[in-house]
Amino acid sequence: MNDTHQLAREFEQHRGQLRAVAYRMLGSLTEAEDAVQEAWLRLNRSDVSGVGNLAGWLTTVVSRVCLDMLRSRKSRREDSLDTFVPDPISIRQDNGPSPEDQAVQADAVGLAMLVVLETLAPAERLAFVLHDMFGVSFDEIAQIVDKSPAATRQLASRARRRVHGAPAGDGDPGRQREIVDAFLAASRGGDFEALLELLDPDVVLRADAGAASAEYAGPAVSKLVRGARAVVEQALLFTRMAPHTEHALINGMPGTVTVLNGRVMGVMDITVVNGRITEINILADVDRTQQLKLSA
Repeated sequence: MNDTHQLAREFEQHRGQLRAVAYRMLGSLTEAEDAVQEAWLRLNRSDVSGVGNLAGWLTTVVSRVCLDMLRSRKSRREDSLDTFVPDPISIRQDNGPSPEDQAVQADAVGLAMLVVLETLAPAERLAFVLHDMFGVSFDEIAQIVDKSPAATRQLASRARRRVHGAPAGDGDPGRQREIVDAFLAASRGGDFEALLELLDPDVVLRADAGAASAEYAGPAVSKLVRGARAVVEQALLFTRMAPHTEHALINGMPGTVTVLNGRVMGVMDITVVNGRITEINILADVDRTQQLKLSA
């Protein structure tokens, strides 16, 4: 019993790191928690008396679990991949920048980045996340994906090219907050021209409504919209939810959250490049958003 309690205490010390790995691998809070729980179950079934680095052992286990989950769901998401928006790990009220918020931003992964990761093959995503985000060696990753270190390096390289080829935000929370504020004001006022000025000509809007009803979540169905004028036409459809929409920090960067009767009904993540909105990701699947909490 004492050994079990000791093992549980050690596992809890690593839970945060394991959850961070699983979240970046899966883009889903629920699936990340499931992967971490499976790692705990496997730890309980294993003899780790000879393991010198428990953190490394657990990272390997949770990575293998995530790899299996990615491979399993890949075929299920083929039709909806273009409109899938990952779960935000953090939604906070946006009351202006603070040292705590800046610390979150430094370690946060934006939803736009997670959307790009969704396009990678499972082994590519694992290699990129473990090596580029967590500094795991290619020798260790090779054992997880059952490839040579050289082949594993190539997996990460291909993933890196895809990730770096996607537009990256300016990374200026203050400027992004101004753009979000202007976007909300123009949407509420139905100002078509003002919205066009804020959008990049090649802007992409991705709305993941899941099985959400039009009554709460804005778009009746999931959709992918390209081009400023087409996006503006969609944005004007969301004006009826404007009274329930407020500023929020989504994974550490300014965006919006729609709250109705105390429940989160929609999350909007915005990418700003050179002062223009290049990407809008909306999670409006009420089955998922109602599991999210808006923290002060």
